[in-house]
Amino acid sequence: MDWLLEPLQFEFMRNAFGMAILLGILCAIVGSYLVVEQMSLMANVISHAILPGLSIAFFLGINLSIGALIAGVLSAFTVAWIRQNSPISVDAAMGLVLSSFLALGVMLIELLRTNRIDLNQLLFGDILSVQSQHIVQTFFITLAIAIIVIIFYQPLLYYTFDPLGAKASGLPVNWIYFGFITAVTLTIIASMQSVGVLLVIALLVGPASTAYLLVKELHWMMVGAGVLGVFSSIAGMYLSYYLDLPSGPAIVLVIFALFWVAFLFSPRQGLWRKIKALIKHQ
Repeated sequence: MDWLLEPLQFEFMRNAFGMAILLGILCAIVGSYLVVEQMSLMANVISHAILPGLSIAFFLGINLSIGALIAGVLSAFTVAWIRQNSPISVDAAMGLVLSSFLALGVMLIELLRTNRIDLNQLLFGDILSVQSQHIVQTFFITLAIAIIVIIFYQPLLYYTFDPLGAKASGLPVNWIYFGFITAVTLTIIASMQSVGVLLVIALLVGPASTAYLLVKELHWMMVGAGVLGVFSSIAGMYLSYYLDLPSGPAIVLVIFALFWVAFLFSPRQGLWRKIKALIKHQ
């Protein structure tokens, strides 16, 4: 058991494990809605679109998270506005907004002379450099989103599976969408310090997709994704420590490995079950 306890003697590892657990829970909650609503690409859009907000916030000397939040929400509403007012498909709108906001962010870095923004840190993250204030921030984001989901679970469930019916019944669907996009953006902001914007999509979508193959109900999907997310994060941290691997990619590869196990051997939808059924009927 010494190998389990050895990494915990270092403060930076304890901080990393704490952040990994919080991110596993937070990304599971938000990611489950993304997967069920088939909006996983939206997380990719927002995770890249925050760059202009970071540049402007850095130039103005304000909290970077505020700039990232504004830019992320604005990108999502730009996608929705294009979709509602043109025949352009949602995936085309997402691709256009993603590339445009990313290009704007890179340009602003040059124009505003904010070159001190560490793009490598932003893109790939470093969970081993997480400080206690990052953990506190992520804890309160996780707590707030969890409480909101628990309180408004039934309206959110209705909106997720039948948005037109939810609108017809009088639910404030525009506000629900705004809250959902804000939650996604906050999750990305909390995660970018640890795994970076290029890998955060795996944390959001991977555990939720794996749980989707294993359970039916949304609340059990969240629970399962949370367990998988926490396990993947901790396992990735141990692999990073003992094999001297980059921590973010190690976590993502564990997530991907667990997805393939579920994809192949899920009792409900596993590929191996389908192969056996096909052989049996021949």
